[in-house]
Amino acid sequence: MKLVVVSHKLCWPSERSASGYATDGGFPFQMRALAQLFDSTTLVVPVDPSHSRVGEIPLDGRGIRVVPLPPVPGTDLRRKLALPFWLLRNLPTIVAEVRRADAVHAPIPGDIGTFGLLLALALRKPLFVRHCGNWLEQKTAAEYAWRWLLDRCAGGRNIVLATGGTGRAPSRNPNVRWIFSTSLTDDEIRACAAPRVRDRDAGPRLIITCRQERTKGTGLVIQSLPLLVSEFPGIALDVVGNGGALAEFRALAVRAGVAERVRFCGQVDHDGVVALLRGADLFCFPTSAPEGFPKAVLEAMACGLPVVTTHVSVLPQLVAGGGGVLLDDTSPATIADAVRRCLTDKGRYETMSRAAVETASRYSLERWRDTIGGSLAAAWGELRSHA
Repeated sequence: MKLVVVSHKLCWPSERSASGYATDGGFPFQMRALAQLFDSTTLVVPVDPSHSRVGEIPLDGRGIRVVPLPPVPGTDLRRKLALPFWLLRNLPTIVAEVRRADAVHAPIPGDIGTFGLLLALALRKPLFVRHCGNWLEQKTAAEYAWRWLLDRCAGGRNIVLATGGTGRAPSRNPNVRWIFSTSLTDDEIRACAAPRVRDRDAGPRLIITCRQERTKGTGLVIQSLPLLVSEFPGIALDVVGNGGALAEFRALAVRAGVAERVRFCGQVDHDGVVALLRGADLFCFPTSAPEGFPKAVLEAMACGLPVVTTHVSVLPQLVAGGGGVLLDDTSPATIADAVRRCLTDKGRYETMSRAAVETASRYSLERWRDTIGGSLAAAWGELRSHA
């Protein structure tokens, strides 16, 4: 079976990749896993030769072929205004690839993925939609429209999986089901969980890895540090990732008198992130942002880090096994108290660390692939020939 993936994920040329292209984040790992289910997989994605290569991950795997599209110019309103003209130039390419394929995968949200979704419906192709945002919370007209459409089209040969997971079903339509998100294989989870060697004289190291925006809670963690210095004189924080609020967080660290304790690591590749996590003691993620299934939390738990986080989306489910602490509020004082409780009781910390690894082990890429593969095969039949 030939699968085509139509996505807005920005990629770039790479000599390191068998396909000739690379990108960042969890997308290349998930496409590599998904491609194992099919005879061939074509990725129709925007490609920008001038894009930064920091954090580059080769976009390759079994039978993967990349069809490059020019990126939609601009951001926000400019992007919306440019989109109709971009579509006029590039729709023939997308249509040709969708026609050529046996089935279509459209990651949503995303404007380019939406075109793939609509074309699959129009051409009556078997369709797999993975909603990668927060399924339970809609704020924009586009988010309401995606939710409305997916609630109604799910069923038959149209497979809709919503990223997340709570105690209740994602939709009144029983054909919409939850799916988790991950970027770690079973082998990587085992490697991450290997015993860590820590400097006994070093103070505890906190870490947060995410896109650095206000709603992710990095500023709150920085503000909690002065409340912890007296008990943990060597305490430090790694801030990993770029984002619009990074300059604000740097200034905040100075004002709070903890600039020498906060290391801003910027964009780091996958292996570098894992190395930083293995050098830390606690993952602090007091987010108020609409989260789907944050892979960074799973990566931290795989490394044995207890998680201090909030009652957002799937996060309560991830720490329910004892691998973290849920905050009743996100004030710096509450965060500091949670950090204190995790770090002052060695026995409790070790129990939480083991629970975190146990939780992460249930969310491997192999299980993600097989869960999706089972849903697709039940609706579409055999996905891959045995020849």
